[in-house]
Amino acid sequence: MTGRPGREGAVSVPAGKVVLAGDLTVPSGAQAVVLFAHGSGSSRFSPRHRYVARQLQAVGLATLLMDLLTAEEERASRAQPGGLRFDVVLLAERLVAAIDWLRSIPPTRSLRLGCFGASTGAAAALDAAARRPREVGAIVSRGGRPDLARELEAVRAPTLLIVGGADTAVLRLNREAMRRLRSERRLEVVAGATHLFEEPGALERVAELAVDWFRRHLAAGS
Repeated sequence: MTGRPGREGAVSVPAGKVVLAGDLTVPSGAQAVVLFAHGSGSSRFSPRHRYVARQLQAVGLATLLMDLLTAEEERASRAQPGGLRFDVVLLAERLVAAIDWLRSIPPTRSLRLGCFGASTGAAAALDAAARRPREVGAIVSRGGRPDLARELEAVRAPTLLIVGGADTAVLRLNREAMRRLRSERRLEVVAGATHLFEEPGALERVAELAVDWFRRHLAAGS
């Protein structure tokens, strides 16, 4: 894919009492922006998310990769099992704040918006979409835990669930979540892929599916 030049740089996203670090890239002529929500134990520097983000940018979609916890919160969470990294309610609140922030700044104010989430980040993205149904136009989950979303039945955005065929436990949970979703939804199984999609061609397939889903549902007039 050929990339499009545009603005990119570090940003600070206000979220209640904290400020979260992020990287915003807005290709020239962008018509939509995708907000990334990483899973537990990851960050905005996730190589998998950054790879998918680059493919989205190459077709003219803006991206915001952000940390959902502050550095201090991350350190404290790692010191205790089941810490803030697994608090889907808190993570969803942070994503709602990021959605509102994207709507407040000139580069992305008028862009259609989607969410890409992994692991617990996917559950948080679904809950955030349920709380901002007029703003979120599409969701993609990669190896996500949609079963952990508290407001799954309230999601209105078209949702694509991508799971590795060898990730059997998560695949079962995604199939259960499919039955609870009321919006347009699709489950794509990447044959032979495990949870992190480390197998040859697996992450490339994830990116292809995500690009197609977001372009179809976030394009002007869709």
